[in-house]
Amino acid sequence: MRLLSGALLSFLSSSACVVSAKELSQDRKPTIGFSAGNGSYFLGSRSSPVSLWLDAADWPGVLRTAHDVAVDFGRVTGVNGSVTTVGQSTANASVIFNVTGINSDWSVGSRSNGTAQTNGTGSGNIIAGTIGNSSLIDALIKSGKLNVSSIEGKWEAYVSAVVKNPTNGTGEALVIAGSDKRGTIYGLYDVSEQIGVSPWHWFADVAPKSHDEIYALRTTKVQKTPTVQYRGFFINDEAPALTGWVNQRYPKSRYGSAFGAEFYSHVFELLLRNRANYLWPAMWNSMFNFDDLRSQPLADAYGIVMGTSHTEPMVRATKEWTQIAKGTEQTWSWPTNNASVYKFFEEGVRRAKPYENVVTVGMRGYHDTAMSGDVQTAVLEAVVNAQQEIMDEVYGDATKVPQMWCLYKEVQDYFEAGMKVPDHVTLLWTEDNWQNIRRLPVGDEKKRSGGAGVYYHFDYVGESRNYKWIDTIQLQKTYEQMSLARARSADRIWIVNVGDIKPAELPISHWFDIAYDMDAYDETSVPGWLEGWAKRTFEESHAHEIAEILDTYEFLANMRKYEWVEPSSYSILNYEEADKLLAQWDDIAKRAQTIYDDLPEAQKGSFYELVLHPVLAGGNHVAVQVGGARNQIYSGQGRNSANRWMDYVIAGMKKDNGFTRRYHELFNGKWNHMMDQTHLGYQGYWQQPMRQSTPFLRWVQTDERALSGDMGVTVEGSNATVPGDDIWHANSGNSLDLPPLTPFSPKRWLEIYSVGTQAFSWNITTEPFIKLSQSQGRIGPNDNDTRVYVDVDWSQVPADYGKKVALNVSSSNNYGTSGGRPTINVLVNKTAIPSSFNAGFVEAGGELAFEAEHYTRLTPAGNLTYTLLPRYGRTLSALKLSNHLAESLTPSTAPLLEYDFYTFTPTTKSKGLNLTLILSPTHNISPKIPLAYVAQIDDLPQQRRTFVTDRPQPDFPVGWGVAVAQSAWLNTTNWGEVKPGKHTLKIWLVEANVILQKVVLDLGGVRTSHNGPPESWRVGSGGNGTLSR
Repeated sequence: MRLLSGALLSFLSSSACVVSAKELSQDRKPTIGFSAGNGSYFLGSRSSPVSLWLDAADWPGVLRTAHDVAVDFGRVTGVNGSVTTVGQSTANASVIFNVTGINSDWSVGSRSNGTAQTNGTGSGNIIAGTIGNSSLIDALIKSGKLNVSSIEGKWEAYVSAVVKNPTNGTGEALVIAGSDKRGTIYGLYDVSEQIGVSPWHWFADVAPKSHDEIYALRTTKVQKTPTVQYRGFFINDEAPALTGWVNQRYPKSRYGSAFGAEFYSHVFELLLRNRANYLWPAMWNSMFNFDDLRSQPLADAYGIVMGTSHTEPMVRATKEWTQIAKGTEQTWSWPTNNASVYKFFEEGVRRAKPYENVVTVGMRGYHDTAMSGDVQTAVLEAVVNAQQEIMDEVYGDATKVPQMWCLYKEVQDYFEAGMKVPDHVTLLWTEDNWQNIRRLPVGDEKKRSGGAGVYYHFDYVGESRNYKWIDTIQLQKTYEQMSLARARSADRIWIVNVGDIKPAELPISHWFDIAYDMDAYDETSVPGWLEGWAKRTFEESHAHEIAEILDTYEFLANMRKYEWVEPSSYSILNYEEADKLLAQWDDIAKRAQTIYDDLPEAQKGSFYELVLHPVLAGGNHVAVQVGGARNQIYSGQGRNSANRWMDYVIAGMKKDNGFTRRYHELFNGKWNHMMDQTHLGYQGYWQQPMRQSTPFLRWVQTDERALSGDMGVTVEGSNATVPGDDIWHANSGNSLDLPPLTPFSPKRWLEIYSVGTQAFSWNITTEPFIKLSQSQGRIGPNDNDTRVYVDVDWSQVPADYGKKVALNVSSSNNYGTSGGRPTINVLVNKTAIPSSFNAGFVEAGGELAFEAEHYTRLTPAGNLTYTLLPRYGRTLSALKLSNHLAESLTPSTAPLLEYDFYTFTPTTKSKGLNLTLILSPTHNISPKIPLAYVAQIDDLPQQRRTFVTDRPQPDFPVGWGVAVAQSAWLNTTNWGEVKPGKHTLKIWLVEANVILQKVVLDLGGVRTSHNGPPESWRVGSGGNGTLSR
């Protein structure tokens, strides 16, 4: 190892240029460029490698990161940088060398220490180090050349700047100074990401950018302490995907686990490149500290804070109880076996003492189960007291040891029952496993010295159903819930269950960005964040399009998680709901494929992993279920096409397998098994199917003619078929009714199809003012069904017209032995609104629907108003109170939303108007203040509704399973008699966690669907009054 001479460490007088630092409240301020100019400082090129200078006495994790940065320059320019250390090392980095193969002198490639040139005319220089651990940095501070006053003594902060004459023989250097080891690490990796090396270069094969030259901009960057102190993820290694992958790639330990130091070296790097610092390791068949004795020292050497899951106290893995302590599930009991459990706890923290850990306290039952059938507060308090006693003994002072108590599932009931834990223990609140936070600090809980945090999920195994396959996380929702957590003082620990890590790359990146510097983002930031991510990951020219594709993808995937998508989920009969959703899937698939085809070959593999696979596989998954619905319904109608939909579903199953095989074959099989997770074939049970299977399908006998002839006709909103009998319409009835047509309704449709063995010609006759998309045609037994749209030329309809109109559908063939010529009836009602109604929504066919953001008026209450959450939820957006701390409001203290609407259909006391609010499936985050809203129509009495009814854990609120499956609470109030005319709906959201997405008014015409009726005709500014027909 080369030692720098004392002369190199001497400095110019204090009159030299002094770098000043300014605290920033934004992330990713650019400090790197790729062309000379504006006084930029040259760092490296394809012929001149960058030189990195560090103190050998700095933290091993810092030195290792510098090695990564030198290699990253090589990935970008083709020429590795060099790493030169000065002085003598004081920390043991042997585990890094052992696991990674890095040279013990930190040299990179063929360039060894001692060959680096430090003159300002050749290679550029980067000086990096940690305040107090680097003589290089400390000398710069002492000389006045580097101002670190804004970061000194802070947690994980850093400053970077170009400094003139930092040392004798060095004209200039980019200097990165960290307040602590991770501050320095993040400052170094910031350079790596800016030059074009993604945090996902290994885990998602993101190709490095290519640049001829790299420059440092002459700007000072001060990165403040992260928003959240401990930011990490939990590898919930449920079989089959990650388990199968790691078993194939790495050798198993004597205890049967392949999760060893080689695997974790990639995980640690991924975390640090994403500015994270905390990990709960794989647990289900693993023992982090025993499967590979290098893993814990390696984590500490890298700079990772280790923890254990909510069910693994005192730094002991679950399996250690049976494999190491030789206990059993039955002996994992504090009341009956506390002496053995006490010793087990003590051994765990003694082993962990040399390392940086957050210690999990408390105790649950064995292997992620409840400790008991009831809440035994005294028992759990005794456990925590014993754990504090142990840590006092081992560490000298338990209050100085980072600790957390995770209030997961039934554990929250202990806290609500009054259980006390020391103030220095962080309370880790949880969500419901479906991205909806259950509880946050209230009152004096916010004053706890240990603070609070949140345990979140991007992957889950359990009720109401697993979701483990591919990404279904809507980033807007993550931001909204975590900004609420931060506002309510839950910002000490954020840990997210990511399952297999892949394929949750996108939500993981977003999670760590907002946890690192939440001030850089707000509720409108997701599209911009996605575009920035896409620029850094792929070609900048495609970034905007990729961002739109991913935003739409997550909107669609979050609408209903794949494992909950079934044939009955999206309606094929009403509102063309399934057709419109599939059209969106098809659109993003085509756009993604176009980008893929245009990308450089080096980027195609990662694009498939990160964008194309989820888009193609996700859309196909929904199409398979919709195809199953068509087969089920069409076979009931006797359609010949039912069999083609059976074939379509089977073909979709094969396409799904093709997408999986393509993923597994990428990069010579690098990710084989990572897509092994079953996702097709859930049959009403929460657990994963053991084998993929289609939805239930039926085959129609097409070699025989239907009793009603060769032609079948059906209408939207009905399963019935005419001619002939079925359970869906009156016996021997040859007529069906379409939903009504008014000037404010969309087109209606009917379908004509083959139910026989012979081709037939069909014809529709009706009134002249009825407009048909097609009035005649010919259909053979193997032809596609024909959808005919029905509309009205209102200029030909007299005012106040309101009659049923017949559409007579005839066939060139006879109607068999059990049919006759069918008739489709439609009520044509020429309704009209008065000129005085110039803003609001208009009823059509007994229903109204409007998006929350399309209010007629918003009246703030002082400084309190509503915040728009764009692209949030299931249809368009959402509204919530602008203050995260608002609670216990009333109509006199809450801001008011008003929606004007006009009706034509009267309702009665016995069949009243039903108002349904579609709300996000959030929870009562304050245990004594349930979520609520107040509604009022005109001058009718106000109705206050609390819509989340809690139950003791492990049960979630009443109706929760349905709510998370459909991604919404649906809460309905009845308003009795409401006469036709103009009306005003008033809504007050009176708790901060109430999030309104959509409003539906049912006057007797609302039909079954997932997302409710499309938005009604809107009059006024921004309206759809000119909607084409």
